[in-house]
Amino acid sequence: QVQLVESGGGLVQAGGSLRLSCAASGRSFSTYAMGWLRQAPGKERDLAAAINWIGDSTYYSDSVKGRFTISRDNGKNTVYLQMNGLKPEDTAVYYCAARRDLNWETTPRSYDYWGQGTQVTVSS
Repeated sequence: QVQLVESGGGLVQAGGSLRLSCAASGRSFSTYAMGWLRQAPGKERDLAAAINWIGDSTYYSDSVKGRFTISRDNGKNTVYLQMNGLKPEDTAVYYCAARRDLNWETTPRSYDYWGQGTQVTVSS
């Protein structure tokens, strides 16, 4: 079992930056692929970024590519999402998720453990 706790969300103006963190409990963190998913009001939850177990393979959705960076520190059991050039359409609840596999997948149902989410609001 893995517990995930997100932090770092908030309100920011368009063009600004935020850094999300996700702290994981448990000994297996380094063997899990991790993802950041987001859900805007009235929309389905989708994958914004993902990273494999060692951090040498990443995925970004087209909407965040070039602006967001996912990274992990297995020594600290933490995964990060650096978000630059934020846009109002990035407004959503952001969820950290863990997949019991070394490699990431793009479908949300592929992830086994979820955090409670953190709100990110970007004003225009």
